[in-house]
Amino acid sequence: MRSPWVPPGRVVPRHIDKRRYVGSLYASTNVDQSSGGVPVSRLQLALNVTDLDAAVDFYSRLFATEPAKRKPGYANWEIADPPLKLVVFEGAEGGTLNHLGVETETAAEVTAAEARLAADGLETTGVDDTVCCYATKVETWVTDPDGAKWEWYVKTGDADRLTNLIVSDGDAASCCAPG
Repeated sequence: MRSPWVPPGRVVPRHIDKRRYVGSLYASTNVDQSSGGVPVSRLQLALNVTDLDAAVDFYSRLFATEPAKRKPGYANWEIADPPLKLVVFEGAEGGTLNHLGVETETAAEVTAAEARLAADGLETTGVDDTVCCYATKVETWVTDPDGAKWEWYVKTGDADRLTNLIVSDGDAASCCAPG
């Protein structure tokens, strides 16, 4: 049986080893019914914008859905088709990438992803409980050779702050807030 993550007419690329690819969009079949059937594991794209209202209007029309969360300087969408978590941050240079991410279903998947990344020689931030982007999360970060930040995370709840706080040490650190 084919996974619902593979769009109709597409096949899972042969070069992907699903046993190693933690957070694989091809392997997951779980759906969060509380968010209207939106798959829990999905890619995340976080963009910087200069005008939040204009961005919300544009992306709501582009993906035919309203934001799942809207706060001052911040909005996110949980898009079912294509399976995407789109996040916009106001106040930085518009039209630029803020970060990329993989939203997982469990903290165990975050821990497994961090272990795989570290075993493959990539420098990670380690796995931390954080408060960031108006959510509580378990996350790890890695930076690509050109400086693009990637986040592997699971959302564990909602929060009232945008900036990052690493719960384990009480220290504020840079995450996805515009800089």
